Amino acid sequence: MNVEIVNTGSELLLGRVLNTHQQWLCRRFSDLGHEVVRQVTVADTAGAIRQAIQEALGRADLVVTTGGLGPTSDDFTREEVAGLLGCKLVANAAIHHHIEEYFAKRKRPRPARTSVEELVPEGAQIFLNSHGTAPGLALCVNPNLFALSRKPAWLVMLPGPPRELHPMFNESVAPFLHRHFPQEAFACLTLRSAGVGESKVQERIEEPLHQLVCEGLVVGYCARPGAVDVRLVARGGQAGPLVQEAARIVQELLGPSLYGRDDDELEDIVVTQLRHRKQTLALAESCTGGLLAHRITNIPGASEVFRGCAVTYANAAKSRLLGVDDGLMVSKGAVSEETARAMATGAQALFSTNYALSITGVAGPAGGTLATPVGTVFMALASPNGVSVHHYLNAWDRQTFKAVTTFQALDLLRKALT
Repeated sequence: MNVEIVNTGSELLLGRVLNTHQQWLCRRFSDLGHEVVRQVTVADTAGAIRQAIQEALGRADLVVTTGGLGPTSDDFTREEVAGLLGCKLVANAAIHHHIEEYFAKRKRPRPARTSVEELVPEGAQIFLNSHGTAPGLALCVNPNLFALSRKPAWLVMLPGPPRELHPMFNESVAPFLHRHFPQEAFACLTLRSAGVGESKVQERIEEPLHQLVCEGLVVGYCARPGAVDVRLVARGGQAGPLVQEAARIVQELLGPSLYGRDDDELEDIVVTQLRHRKQTLALAESCTGGLLAHRITNIPGASEVFRGCAVTYANAAKSRLLGVDDGLMVSKGAVSEETARAMATGAQALFSTNYALSITGVAGPAGGTLATPVGTVFMALASPNGVSVHHYLNAWDRQTFKAVTTFQALDLLRKALT
């Protein structure tokens, strides 16, 4: 089955709102064994919406629209679909009752404009909205006059707000797909690696996976600063065994650089390992400004292992909070192996932990020298076995620099724990 998505919303094209539907819907469809082959985003204008839906119906088995179903003057989707398909808009009693109940439960007067949400294209299936008022709709386009084959297609219309769209998809659209589109056997696994470049990853695994690719395996790569994901996909009766055998080969070849699968994040893995070992962690951050602590504390259960963080951005703070010698920072520099080591041991002593990570560097765009150019990072890991110091050059913009640097620090700790 070919799926196309039409996102509506001028705010998306103006860059005022991030289009999260693109990732979320594609992931849900792939989890259900269906492929999204195309996505477009169009403005909240009647002509743009109608044209995008008509073109998608000419190609796809299923077209999904997001947005344009609400009560305001820029919500055109239902009217444009009715006009495109030549069907009337009719009032729906179930939607009327749902909207009445929605506002009554909240002890709020119902806005008169919401009555437009009761109008649906004749013959549409209704998906009531458990988190809002605008319903979802599904229409079978048969005959499909927009496709050369005249093959029937389905059009599913979903509300725009993610807090409404997500539960509606899970509660109503997923069962709808099971009823109308038999699922082909499908397997997908993502293996996540750190510290090895995309070209090197492919170089290591491409030839060993060649025979499996000939048998139907699809291999994809997604590079991120400091990391590469290897995506393994297969369809058909042998999908599961193909992907599992490919995963075994990739794990054997990439070894310790692999840190997780699918949605695993390094901070989650590190917290889990520390909890399992009943060990504790402290941090000393300079150029990352507390981002590493933020990532750690995003994980439920972090309070069992994380003792604290000293964000010592200024040299005086490094001296006062961590006991780093002022003379050391003058002679060796605040961004140096020696200072990173002193910060880690200071944090380990300050918080009385098994492990302590320190980071000091030059985020830029100014402040670099010949000896310590912009992007220079020193990080130290104090552990029960001593202190190790590592040197990196992360020549990125400030935000990417901080993200990559904290990723490297987490991976350093992961390797120490495993």
